[in-house]
Amino acid sequence: MRTVSLTRRVAFSSGHRYWVDAWTDDENRAAFGEWASHMMHGHNYALDVTVEGPVDPANGMVINIKVIDAFLQERVVRIFAQRSINDEVPGFDRLAPSGENILTFIREQLNDLPLPVTHLRLEETSDLAVEWDASQPNLMMLTRTYEFAASHRLHEPSLTEAENLELFGKCNNPSGHGHNYLVEVAVIGEPKPPTSMVARIEELDAVVEREIIDRYDHKNLNCDVPELVGKNPTSEVVALAIFERLEPLVPAKLGKVVLHETARNRFEVRAKS
Repeated sequence: MRTVSLTRRVAFSSGHRYWVDAWTDDENRAAFGEWASHMMHGHNYALDVTVEGPVDPANGMVINIKVIDAFLQERVVRIFAQRSINDEVPGFDRLAPSGENILTFIREQLNDLPLPVTHLRLEETSDLAVEWDASQPNLMMLTRTYEFAASHRLHEPSLTEAENLELFGKCNNPSGHGHNYLVEVAVIGEPKPPTSMVARIEELDAVVEREIIDRYDHKNLNCDVPELVGKNPTSEVVALAIFERLEPLVPAKLGKVVLHETARNRFEVRAKS
């Protein structure tokens, strides 16, 4: 029987600190690095919950959204909203309040939903999110978003000037044009102790900053980036180049790279399964 998935979003604000009181100072600093702090900070979290099932012929719904809302309000929002996660959410006095641990806690809270949860996504900030999928229940995906500005000209030397103009339009402007690119870098793996993070965020940041941002930011992609010289730097080509450069270097398996050229265009390269 064909099924339909439904995704419902809820939001809550919580405070936490990257510091576990049950650990020593050295253990906290080793686990959290530059993020280690006794002091609390807050986030406006957004949680997407996806369930899947057949459509009920009696009402035309997979599940009544009121049912999901009631579960999410009782099992998630009531527990987390306006709370200190370290101090007020059960278990987090000894657990790191990482997105991975929070998502695991939420998944367990939703075990008895009338339909199985197939996907969860927790957005901690606009540039940091964690996801879980039922197809790979032991793994999680950590996504970090970065920005760089660069210029390029779309031009294929094997074509005539008229053919290039017809194919690329304004993007064939001889002087080039620019974009503020966003690049999502997603790594996949089993959450690792003691923090239960897929990867240390500062390690991922360091790789992407060094290998992509420093290399691409405020550059002309046609002539300033060695791996793109001689290529027509479409966003498809740039996304592939970024994926191939990061794949052997990131601190976990590279799952995907998503390049946003504009608010309307994005290009995704996924790891081979």
